[in-house]
Amino acid sequence: MEQFQIWKYHPETHSLVLGKAKTPQLADDQILVQNKAIGINPVDWKFIKANPLNWPNGHVPGVDGAGLIVQVGANVDTGLIGRRVSYHASLKRNGSFAEYTVLNAERVMVLPESLSFELAAALPCPMLTAWQAFEKIPLTRQREVLVVGFGAVNNSLSQILVRAGYIVDVVSVSLSEERAKSLGIRQVYREQSQIDMKYFAIFDAVSGENAAHLVPLLRANGHIVCIQDRIAKPIDPPFTRTISYHEIALGALHDFGDKEDWYTLMQNGEALLERIANGGVEVNIPVTFKFEQMLNALEHSEFSKLKTVITLS
Repeated sequence: MEQFQIWKYHPETHSLVLGKAKTPQLADDQILVQNKAIGINPVDWKFIKANPLNWPNGHVPGVDGAGLIVQVGANVDTGLIGRRVSYHASLKRNGSFAEYTVLNAERVMVLPESLSFELAAALPCPMLTAWQAFEKIPLTRQREVLVVGFGAVNNSLSQILVRAGYIVDVVSVSLSEERAKSLGIRQVYREQSQIDMKYFAIFDAVSGENAAHLVPLLRANGHIVCIQDRIAKPIDPPFTRTISYHEIALGALHDFGDKEDWYTLMQNGEALLERIANGGVEVNIPVTFKFEQMLNALEHSEFSKLKTVITLS
């Protein structure tokens, strides 16, 4: 393999074109993954449109993928070659929208044999974000929590919370009563104005502004967890209800996490993948497109709000 196909970014047009890249040289601690499936997330099309990181011409976007390890750097165990893995890549480096992706060796999750590449590629970003959100709150006797919004992240988060023994209520227009019951959710509010009680923790996947409006619904010593954006300043005066404010940004771990942080996250991710493979966490089956249909797939992800995956032969 001297060259392989990539989707490369054009800053002037804020769009992608199909191109080719040369096989990269691996650093000592890196691996090369042959992508079998590529997950598309809202962050992908949002960054393509806005380019907040000033991607140069030719940058390869894409944070989620799944495939086979086909090559390893000098300091990586050669026994990893052939392993089936999924991953979450850094937005600042060439990502998953390619036939091959270079990754740090400790930043991949080994897949259960029964989990398809297509489903595995759809999971890293929402699944790991849900896990980070879950880990923000302590397990105490105060168990009533509220989850606001019900996309891919909160679908997984709600099930993780229920399994951990929390009493989970949800704010969602789309979640049916029947499905909520099957997931162990206690009640579904159709709008926030219907909420008539206080919670130990609230997980908001709407916006920092929306999360700020929810803070009065917390009990003393409660927790607000922002999955989108953050609350810049505390809402309550000091030394009153002592609310804890949490922000979630999975991508930030690429810049500020060390090998131990990644090892821990990937171990937890592998445990969640096992639960998904065994039916312990229900996830939506993604809609699939071919590699050549990348532009259609991005559009589908944006306008259908359904989980979208690219498959490679």
